Amino acid sequence: PMNLVAHKLGPAIASGNTVVLKPASQTPLSAYFIAELFENAGLPKGALNVVTGSGKTVGDKIVTDPRISMITFTGSPEVGIGIRNKAGLKRVTLELGSNSAVIVDEQVDIDRIIPRCVFGAFSFQGQVCISLQRIYVHEKRYEEFVEKFIAAAKQLKVGDPLDPNTDVSALITPKDVERALEWIEEAKQGGATVALGGERDGNILLPTVILDAQPTMKVSCQEVFAPIVLINRVRSIEEAIELVNDSRYGLQAGVYTDNVHVAWKAAEKLHVGGVLINDIPTFRVDHMPYGGVKESGVGREGLRYAIEEMTELKLVIFNRNR
Repeated sequence: PMNLVAHKLGPAIASGNTVVLKPASQTPLSAYFIAELFENAGLPKGALNVVTGSGKTVGDKIVTDPRISMITFTGSPEVGIGIRNKAGLKRVTLELGSNSAVIVDEQVDIDRIIPRCVFGAFSFQGQVCISLQRIYVHEKRYEEFVEKFIAAAKQLKVGDPLDPNTDVSALITPKDVERALEWIEEAKQGGATVALGGERDGNILLPTVILDAQPTMKVSCQEVFAPIVLINRVRSIEEAIELVNDSRYGLQAGVYTDNVHVAWKAAEKLHVGGVLINDIPTFRVDHMPYGGVKESGVGREGLRYAIEEMTELKLVIFNRNR
């Protein structure tokens, strides 16, 4: 949560704005902590103001307050669309949901890409918007990929989040575990195969791999926000691109290939905000533009791009008075 706040606060303050920070209701303490850091660094009083509370009360008042000129929000599409509808003519940047995907071409070294794919699927318990949720593997390499991916996922350490060696820990609430299990059960009832996991240990959802999930299943077409990844076989890159694009979201996608022509085709055809060639979509660096299309949001973050969103372009023309 503090990282998401920092993505917004840095460019906002650097461009001379006063900020009202309304953190997520479940994570207010991290907002207070980062505000304290800014205060200790010498930020003038009143330049950063933290206001906590529910979105329906505090959030709505902030959005509609005439003193607010620009709104930047990270969260669900439902809330983001509501903010945009209430904001009127205010500038709005929205970083919303995703069900990010990776395409694996037939010539790729599977052993080389497995560690990154496992990291993308299960780091942060899948609770980041660019978590790897869908993997489309060329049919010639599908069995090998599945076998090696599951073997690597089994090596992940599950347990205490305070242990630096832990790979997967608890989801943010018990309700999120229950929702994820319901979606897994729906996939099983629809004919998908749970090849790994699919069970809970208290508030921990064990790393879960699902095979042959249909695009209409919730684990595929919604944002799971849990340590769940789907692996499906495809006959061609064209089919994989079509499946990636068959989504209400469009944040980032990855393509593993040794063919530069395939890479350029994917970059051109994938309807997402960012395409990563030979890497997973779970990647972000602040000097690069970051944002999505469709229900993944509007506008871009990243220092330069966020500053452009948070400032107004003004034209000034000087004529000689003669």
